[in-house]
Amino acid sequence: MVNLVLVLISAYVIGSIPSGLWIGRLFFNTDIREHGSGNLGATNTFRILGKKAGLVVTIMDVLKGTAAVLLPAIPLFSNTGVHPLLLGIIAVVGHMFPVFAGFRGGKAVATSAGVVLGYAPVLFLILFVVFFTTLKISKMVSLTSMVAASVALIYSIIYYFVTGDYALFILIFFLFSFIMVRHRANIGRIKNGTEPKVKWL
Repeated sequence: MVNLVLVLISAYVIGSIPSGLWIGRLFFNTDIREHGSGNLGATNTFRILGKKAGLVVTIMDVLKGTAAVLLPAIPLFSNTGVHPLLLGIIAVVGHMFPVFAGFRGGKAVATSAGVVLGYAPVLFLILFVVFFTTLKISKMVSLTSMVAASVALIYSIIYYFVTGDYALFILIFFLFSFIMVRHRANIGRIKNGTEPKVKWL
């Protein structure tokens, strides 16, 4: 029981690591929550701190999701019976509502990608191609993120009917829902033609 509680808390704490906040404060003396969109995610980091910082934050946020999924590989947590994808979802919640940053976090995209990387690498590669192809065309990270989430949902449905793996479908459904809800304001700006476009790609 103790190990079960520990692994759940660990997943949340890993997800709560505010990469953008820490990189901004340590190396740029900047709180990115006070600039741009006010978001702690990689997109705002790229916008405020530049390509190098944005790339570092992206990698850190992705690895948070992967690390959470791989927690059951640690001997201490190997017999807890918790599905790795549940830990992934908890990490994503931690990313969106981080205890180390006043519960003001990112929009779940990079950490969700990390969860997929840890559990379904083939799907991750597909989404990687979809993400950067769509971003190259649209120049809008928000739209690109929602397109990738939609592709992931379609893939998980097909994968379920082929393999019977309902866990992946449930995970993707939750991540899809998180991403769509977190991008409500972006959807309105896309419709109005006022959504900011990236300048670094």
